[in-house]
Amino acid sequence: SSQMSTASGCGCGLVWPVVTGVVALLIYFIITKGVKRVILAIGQGFKFAMRTYMKLRGISPADVSERRVVSGEAWDEFCDTLKVAGASIIGPGAPRDAFNQAEGYRYLTRLLRGALENNLEAKDPLNPQFVTIADGLKQAPVKLGSDNPDNLYQNCTIDGRYNYRIWGTVGEAVVTGFGTQAGAYGKDGGLKTVDYKNVDQLTIKPDGSFEIFVGPSPPEKLPSDANYMKTLPEPNEGLIILRETFGNRLTDKPANVNIQCLEANAGPQPLTCAKVDDALASTGLFVAGASMMFSRWAHNFQKHTNQLPLFDQELSNSVGGDPNIRYYHSHWGFSNEEAFVITTPQTPCQFWNFQLNNHWMESLDYKHNSVHVNKVTAVYRQKTGHIAIVVSATKPENLPDDVNWLSTDGHTSGTMCFRWICPEVEDAKVFAPQTNVMPIDQVTQFLSENN
Repeated sequence: SSQMSTASGCGCGLVWPVVTGVVALLIYFIITKGVKRVILAIGQGFKFAMRTYMKLRGISPADVSERRVVSGEAWDEFCDTLKVAGASIIGPGAPRDAFNQAEGYRYLTRLLRGALENNLEAKDPLNPQFVTIADGLKQAPVKLGSDNPDNLYQNCTIDGRYNYRIWGTVGEAVVTGFGTQAGAYGKDGGLKTVDYKNVDQLTIKPDGSFEIFVGPSPPEKLPSDANYMKTLPEPNEGLIILRETFGNRLTDKPANVNIQCLEANAGPQPLTCAKVDDALASTGLFVAGASMMFSRWAHNFQKHTNQLPLFDQELSNSVGGDPNIRYYHSHWGFSNEEAFVITTPQTPCQFWNFQLNNHWMESLDYKHNSVHVNKVTAVYRQKTGHIAIVVSATKPENLPDDVNWLSTDGHTSGTMCFRWICPEVEDAKVFAPQTNVMPIDQVTQFLSENN
């Protein structure tokens, strides 16, 4: 009995210092590294431990996926994650009226539809293909993250350990850019931009054709007229994104782009439980993660409603934003008897645009309404060449011909974004758009006095 008591006492004496040390170490890492990094590190450690455990037990990941799919566990977890995603529609700062709530739940279904297409139907790193996720011109549009109405977004899933060849011909876009990203929403890497190149940074042949090799390191014998873009082997899951910015998306011709994995030695393989399991998990994480992230952004934008401050470039890059764009994200809100006026000199740049979004950071219906304007479609003040944009429910009477008018498309609040794309001056010389809210019947006088 005394021996047992002594052993027990020694056990407690050893356990509590260990527990205290682990807790102290966890707090230290949370403070120094941040909650997100600590959670990711814990997740990585758990996955490593589980892989080791399964290996010792002779269980493969494919066996686990087969059990999860056949038992319905994968589907149940997928549905549970979608249910959690609904929290973003009733989170802090979210409008609770019927109209905005209806748009919010429609937004979740759009994310779900786009994510399933990308994660299940078109996710094969050995047989990659470019697909769209955000496109407001499709019969069944998908929109997210202040999607640019002037952009055609395409992406394909890759494995950062493999090598790829992209080839094709450039189109009629004003700006065309290729980017490589590491990770995925809710997973390691978080879609961090690894490499990004606009067409003017690439070698393009006289006939408009191009060739890009993509991989963790350049090919040993890279052709002199070819290009190279870097990927990260860890995390191995990643994306290649193609952004094309058009002066007029309805008439301008897009690029013709093809891609192949140089390690692939076979065509598409039969569907497996592992692929379904991963697709359901990735889709659920995307719908929940993307909606909650942009809901949090929209809430934060309300701190500077009806203003257009410069957005954090580092944060933008960390979630896959174009590093060559200076973004001005914010929130707008005013009555139908008021107007929102934006004025700014032109910053020398390849392109600029301004767009209106709903609260959920979906671009408004640019297919049927005038809710955005860009460098090509805009008119400019006759005396100064400056940009003037008026946003209101109805067009002000006697609005000058050198002023751009945008409709609120039935909304009284939402988010918005102004972009200087590929500015040709240093950041200190980039103009910040100025804003004013006023009664709609005072707009014409204000603009005549501030030409």
